Formats: sequence, C-alpha cells, structure tokens
Amino acid sequence: MRRWKRWSEALAAEEGSASLEFITAGMLLLVPLVYLVVALGSLQAAALAVEGGARQAARVYVDSVDSATARHRTEVAVRFALADYGIDDAAASVTIDCLPRPDACLTRQGTVTVTVSTTVALPLMPPVLGGGGLLAVPIEASAVQQVSRFGRER
Repeated sequence: MRRWKRWSEALAAEEGSASLEFITAGMLLLVPLVYLVVALGSLQAAALAVEGGARQAARVYVDSVDSATARHRTEVAVRFALADYGIDDAAASVTIDCLPRPDACLTRQGTVTVTVSTTVALPLMPPVLGGGGLLAVPIEASAVQQVSRFGRER
C-alpha cells in the first residue's frame, strides 16, 4: 500500500504540466511549419508569374508588326503578369533571343525566345540580414514561339 501512495503523490506533483508541454511543443513545431508554407507560397506565386509572363510575352512578340512595337508589348505583358501576383516588376529582367537571325526577330518561321527572370526575397526577413543576397531566391522562365510562316515579312 505504501508503494501505491508514493506513485499517486508523484502523479499529483505533475498536474497541470501537460498543457504547458503541449503549448511549447506546438509552438516549436507549428511556427516553422507556418513559415515554410508562407515561403513556399510566395516562391510558387513568383514562379507562376514569371512563367506566365514569359509565355504571354513570347506570344505578343510574334504577333507584333515591327520590333519596336514587339518590345513594348513584351514589356507590358511581363509587367501585367508580375502585377497579377504582386511582384515588383522593377526587379525583373526580360531578354529576347531570335533564331535564325538575331538581328531580325520577326522573319517567317523564325523562333523567338523570351526569358523572364526575377529574384524573390523570402518573406518576413529584415533587410538588415542581407535581403537581396542569401535570403533571396532567383527564379527564371523561358518561352519559345514561332513566327507564322503565312505572315508578311517584317
């Protein structure tokens, strides 16, 4: 009987600590998990924005009348795609490559490759920690479109 009494006294001494342990363990596991979801969500949004911007920019480029109009329409398409996902277009860069001749992009059956790249800073990170360097992820996407063979020579 004496052994039973010691065991019940030991249990009585630990009353109320389960809720404290649950809160501590929950915070240690929940906070990193929530941050991971937020960070992956922002990276996925940036990837979708860059990919959609590159695809739409390549489409509007090959449908343009001349190179100057094509470049302007390409910049507008990328700016709209990035704005839809809340990404600053000042950090994005757009490059246009043309085949078979780099100097004449809108030749019949030529291909136009539009590459859009940007850098996404991880969320909730202060700029003091080097927000543009180690705490940013570069994202890039390319899209290729062919100029119609039935279009007029531009």
